[in-house]
Amino acid sequence: MTTWDPATYLAYADERSRPFLDLLARVDGDPATITDLGCGPGHLMAPLRARWPHAAIVGVDSSPEMIERARAEHAADGVTYVCADLTAWEPATPVDLLVSNATLQWVPGHLEILPRLAGAVTPGGTLAFAVPGNFDEPSHVLLRDLAGRAPYAAHTDAVVHPSSHDGSTYLAALAAASAAQWRVDAWETTYLHVLHGEDPVLRWILGTGARPVVQALPEDLRARFIAEYAALLRVAYPARPYGTVLPFRRVFVVATRT
Repeated sequence: MTTWDPATYLAYADERSRPFLDLLARVDGDPATITDLGCGPGHLMAPLRARWPHAAIVGVDSSPEMIERARAEHAADGVTYVCADLTAWEPATPVDLLVSNATLQWVPGHLEILPRLAGAVTPGGTLAFAVPGNFDEPSHVLLRDLAGRAPYAAHTDAVVHPSSHDGSTYLAALAAASAAQWRVDAWETTYLHVLHGEDPVLRWILGTGARPVVQALPEDLRARFIAEYAALLRVAYPARPYGTVLPFRRVFVVATRT
């Protein structure tokens, strides 16, 4: 089972926060109840509370480490944090805004649970989510390729790699669930993150996509794997005088229940 490190994840907090802020900017209305699925360490609770200060907000995450950090550093009146698995999670009552950032890609077959998530939204409410769309980029292709070689493959063959779909696929899935009830806005954006320091792309992905692979390896292989992976990433993402550019495609969906 993968454990998550809030400190490693937050090393690029500003860059990781941008898609969430861009997602919220396209949400209309004044929701009284909000659930953030995959709230992580709670660092994005502040913009939610600033935008809708009177809403009752619940942050849900499957990682006990993330929830512990959120409760310790981002507790507030009207905010509750719950440790729960998204695949089985359901709210006690439907909510006005169900929002999720960079979480659904970790749920195998998440397209199939969209109707259930949509059913957790009140009439007039909104389901809004963003997922990475960069799984065909060198960072992930190299990761899967290296993890599939000896001696690593014997330990990583059962690792579930994150995945997502394009905006049109999500739009069609929600429309098929109930075409007459949803107004769907879907779009894509590629961010050009300029990262600094030594092996910045490695540090970025060790906090997210590479973490399950690295944790699946025995300790005597981890350092070797990371060193080989770092060398491959340096070629794929060369350092420039102004920093190392990491192109990062994101897919957004804002679906409003009419």
